[in-house]
Amino acid sequence: MTTQLPLTTTASAPAAAIPAPLVSPPAPAVAWFRTLSVPLAALLALILHMAVAGSEPVAETRTYSFFLGALFVCGVLCGGLQFPFARLRPWLREKAPIFSAAILVLTVIEVITTGWRLLPLPYFPSPARVLWTIIDNREILWSSTWHSLALLLGGYTLGVLAGLVSGVCIGWFQPARYWGMPLLKVIGPIPATAWIPLALVLSPSSVVSAIALIALAVWFPVTMLTYSGISNTRASYLDVARTLGASPSYLIFRVAIPAALPNIFLGLFMGLGTAFLTLVVAETVGVKSGLGWYLSWSREWAEYGKVYSALVIMAIFFSSIMTLLFRVRDRVLVWQKGTIKW
Repeated sequence: MTTQLPLTTTASAPAAAIPAPLVSPPAPAVAWFRTLSVPLAALLALILHMAVAGSEPVAETRTYSFFLGALFVCGVLCGGLQFPFARLRPWLREKAPIFSAAILVLTVIEVITTGWRLLPLPYFPSPARVLWTIIDNREILWSSTWHSLALLLGGYTLGVLAGLVSGVCIGWFQPARYWGMPLLKVIGPIPATAWIPLALVLSPSSVVSAIALIALAVWFPVTMLTYSGISNTRASYLDVARTLGASPSYLIFRVAIPAALPNIFLGLFMGLGTAFLTLVVAETVGVKSGLGWYLSWSREWAEYGKVYSALVIMAIFFSSIMTLLFRVRDRVLVWQKGTIKW
């Protein structure tokens, strides 16, 4: 009778669990300071504003004081709402330092411009002057924003559609790659703004020329990155689909394009950045409305309060569109959550 000894191998033994790094929550004092940082910063900004704005126009001082007071009230309300709404607490503790820093930066700028007069006027107006200019010129700023949005969406949509079609064709079909790549290498690197004189001559109106220039600026990065994603599709994906009897159209629309989506979205982001630049330049040349036109017109009349108000609206306008595109990317590429590095 033989006794069989139990065999112990490293493969049968359960692998030791590696503890994930834990992120310790902030100390209670730090958490409370983050929560109260926004109202404290707003209160400090309001006190300094009332101290240095004695000789400023009453309308500007009153409007900016109301703005800082509203920030203080909102900060207090958000700090109180975190107790009945627990989901608000992590967001508030994450975003509060950013908002507080922004308020403090505005306070420093006001002290430098209004209090100490270190920067020459009218080139560097105070934040109170910029805010009052935005409110006073809200109608023309609203109209200019909508006009810029129409130009941007028209040119961006046209450029994205043309870029997707040309990128898929160049990346998938060898004849299209043979004839399209030289054209892409010659025309693509030329900035779209360099075509402004030719666009003004050939196009029937300045609006059409602006849309065409934006579309041209978007077309190149979308085409290049779509082509890169299509041509770098894994051969194993295509082989498996062909083995299962997939048609050529199925290979393009159900295998290659989904595999190239990360590259395509990267091209969409790069195209959006060039679209913003081309939009502003095109509006300063031939278009008689829009944020770029308003910026150029204000600079010519040396009304720098309006210049900075246009820059503020541009920052809000462009960042909102970029954030919306990020949301679309996260929704479409949810299957790659945790692996996207950009």
